[in-house]
Formats: sequence, C-alpha cells, structure tokens
Amino acid sequence: MAEPEFGEPEFTATGVRIERSLRSLTRAGQVKIKDGRLELLTSYGREIDSAPLGAVHASKPWFAGRDRARATVNGTRYVLTLGRLEDPSGAGETTGEAAVRRFLEAVRSGRGGGARA
Repeated sequence: MAEPEFGEPEFTATGVRIERSLRSLTRAGQVKIKDGRLELLTSYGREIDSAPLGAVHASKPWFAGRDRARATVNGTRYVLTLGRLEDPSGAGETTGEAAVRRFLEAVRSGRGGGARA
C-alpha cells in the first residue's frame, strides 16, 4: 500500500543559531516543524516566531555556508545556522548540510510539494 503523497513533515533541529538583521537572537535555539507549523525557539524554549508552513518561505542562500538556510516567517527574515538533528529513530543525519537539506524538504512538502519552498 502506498503512503499518502503529502504527509505531515516533522523536523526538529537543536543547537541552531538564529539571526535577524545581522543580530544574533540565539546561538543554541531550536527549529521545529510540527502539525503544519514552523516554530523558531530560543535555547530556553521561548518562542521567537512561528507561522503555518503555507506562510513560510525557506531557501538556501547561494553566498552562505553549507550549514545555513534563510527563512521568512511572518514577513521577518531569519538566517538559520543548523547543527545537529534530533531523529527519533536514532539514525539521524548530524551534519549541518544534511540538516539544511531536510529542513528545506520539510518546509517544501508542508507547503504542498512545490518545486521551491
């Protein structure tokens, strides 16, 4: 039996540096995608910003390092430097580059599977 094409994306990354307008908001934050929403959290779990995935734009800046992604949430641009991933199965990818790839895929599939998130 085939799985549904648009399942709920689940993604959690910890140790994420979150920046806005060249200002660091946290150096060990969290990025979570759950129940169709993206949440940016501080290291203490306080919400920085959140929005439904349909209102989130995510991309990989061409000029940045491999472990960086850009996200626009509620009209505010953030730069995310992703570190390790939390994978419930224990077989998680731990590189920043793999984390960025999975983050972009999760946003893209949550937005409806378009070619660009």
